[in-house]
Amino acid sequence: MVIRPISDLRNKFTDIEKSVQNGEPVYLTKNGYGTMVVLSLDTYSKLVEPEEHVMDVADDAATSTEIRFSHEQVFEELRNTINA
Repeated sequence: MVIRPISDLRNKFTDIEKSVQNGEPVYLTKNGYGTMVVLSLDTYSKLVEPEEHVMDVADDAATSTEIRFSHEQVFEELRNTINA
């Protein structure tokens, strides 16, 4: 867990940015009390739009291969998995 004073947002932005881009949320404090959290856009979208994230992962996977399945093949595999 990364906890920083809010002044670091201005004074040490690059350090905070590196933490956030590594997937770590950065908790900012003011006068010793938590005030906000800084997240990467990717992390934020996973929190607020899980379906959108799943579709992005599927799109990335689809661009990395030429293998395609028909809906019949997909449902047959699902039936086999459920009935196994």
